[in-house]
Amino acid sequence: MNGAGGELAERVRDAVLAAIYRKYGVRYVPVAISNRHAHLCREDVEALFGSGYALTPVKPLSQPGQFAAKETVTLVGPRGKIENVRVLGPERDKTQVEISVTDSYRLGINPVVRMSGDVAGSPGARLETPGGAVVLTCGVIVAARHLHISDSQAAEMGFFDGQVITLQTSGIRGAVLKNVVVRSGAEYRMEAHLDLDEANAAFLKNGDAMEAVTG
Repeated sequence: MNGAGGELAERVRDAVLAAIYRKYGVRYVPVAISNRHAHLCREDVEALFGSGYALTPVKPLSQPGQFAAKETVTLVGPRGKIENVRVLGPERDKTQVEISVTDSYRLGINPVVRMSGDVAGSPGARLETPGGAVVLTCGVIVAARHLHISDSQAAEMGFFDGQVITLQTSGIRGAVLKNVVVRSGAEYRMEAHLDLDEANAAFLKNGDAMEAVTG
């Protein structure tokens, strides 16, 4: 959700989820589904798009300060390539590309599951644009499933940073997702981040709620 209306809707939603927890002791969290994307460092932005180039924001994301950029790259692996991989901003200290396990088969890359930022020893790939190319020696990961939540929400709902929880959902393709890492911080908004493979397997869409189970 974006904009003033989206922020208001999120606050109402979070208040409802908190009220459910207080009354029934059941914790529900909203889901955000992440497609493949790239985070670029300054050096790689310039190598791909030109000296002094700045990413062009086109859509704010739900986590404060994050945005989808106009720019895209082609991701090239040993076996194949994927075009139009969206770049997300702002720039980071290290370039990181997040893909699904399905994408890894298409690219011919051995998938590794990592938390964002933990790229040491991960596979590399080639990034291409019409204006340049970058060869990554590492940085291509399958993002570990995780829950973003603000410090105040975490305290209210009984979560803590680094906690490992389980998410579950009922329905026609009910699923249990284990090893979900809680990432709390003042700047976060509550949402569980899943990739397309995980969401499709459980027949989930953006904004659906999953029950969080601890203990």
